[in-house]
This record gives sequence, C-alpha cells and structure tokens, in this order.
Amino acid sequence: MDPTETPVESVHSVGPDAIALDIHTPAGFDARPGQFVKLSLAVDGERVSRFYTLSSPGVKDTFEITVGIDPDGDVGPRLAALEPGATVTVAGPFGNAYYEDEPRTTVLAGGPGVGPAIGIAERTLADGGESAIVYRDDDPIHDERLAALDEAGVAVTVLDEQESMTDAVENALAGTPDEQVFVYGFADFLDVATDALQAAGGDPDRAKVENFG
Repeated sequence: MDPTETPVESVHSVGPDAIALDIHTPAGFDARPGQFVKLSLAVDGERVSRFYTLSSPGVKDTFEITVGIDPDGDVGPRLAALEPGATVTVAGPFGNAYYEDEPRTTVLAGGPGVGPAIGIAERTLADGGESAIVYRDDDPIHDERLAALDEAGVAVTVLDEQESMTDAVENALAGTPDEQVFVYGFADFLDVATDALQAAGGDPDRAKVENFG
C-alpha cells in the first residue's frame, strides 16, 4: 500500500517506556502478524519515518504497533502524546518473516520483538494451532497479553538478559515437522537466540528471522 494518512484510534501504555497504538486500517491494507509498516508523522515541520512491526493478530478494523519510548527521541514521545483522531501516515506492509498459517509456531523474542511474538501466538491460537514464546528482556512489556496467552495454553517463558536461552528454547521447541520458528529482535539478540536454537536441536536455517537493527 502506498503511503496513506489514517487516524489513530487509541494509545495506551503496555509497560515501562512502551506504548501500543491502535491505528485505523486503511482501505486496501492487508498484513500478517510479523510484517511491519512504515509510519510517518510531522516533527518540527519535517516528515520523519520509522518502521514498526505489527503486534496485533489481524488488521480487520484496526491494527496495533508497539513502540518503545526513548524520552530523548524524536518520534516515540510524540507518538505517546497522540490523541485519538490524530493522523499518521502508513505504508506497507513489508518483510518476509511473518506468519503463514503454520499450525505450530515458536517465537524467540528480544526487546521489542515481543510485539510480533504476541501477535503471532494469538493468531496461531485463533486459527486452531499451538504456539510457544521465549522472551528475553530486563524490562518486560505486554504482561497482560503474555499472561492471557499463558492461560490459553501457550508456553510462555520470560528471561532476563543475563540468563541463558538454551534450556528455555529446548523446552519450547515442539520438534514437529510442521513447527515454524520465528526470531525477532536486535542484532545482538539474534546471535544469542540462533545459537541457543542450534544448541537446543533446532535448525536456524529454517527459522524466519527479522533484524530490528
């Protein structure tokens, strides 16, 4: 979809220095959990853009993105201050590491990677599948949705950044032919996560991986 102006439906906190934006789905926009959009808004008279991965399981009426807030940043604080009805410009979706109706999903997430992790797990459950999440962050966010997923039968493990991932990944893996592993996070996390995946008996070459920078 070409850049399209669309209103923000709501903005709410999802944890320390993090918000979720529910954005009205423009006509013709379709995306899968794990894909990302380019979001643009005016900052001091200039158009500034950032990329954000969907954190909602679908995009029927609205879709959600999760934003980490750097108090000194140009974009995050302005997004946090938006009121319902304010508009942003959205283009996309982009990316090829997304959910494609796999009956079993296992998501390894670092930092903001928890956004696509919960979206994929929720969509997998809604489609009748099974899912697991291993999430590594010293300041976890989206606690409520992670707890709801855990109660719904998703194997959710939350680690701090000093903990090894190998045992958690080994416990999360189903080891079935129909399992798809996803890895989302910044580059240093991707190295840790893919090493843990290999040590746990998984195949990093089959994983769908998205590098956040």
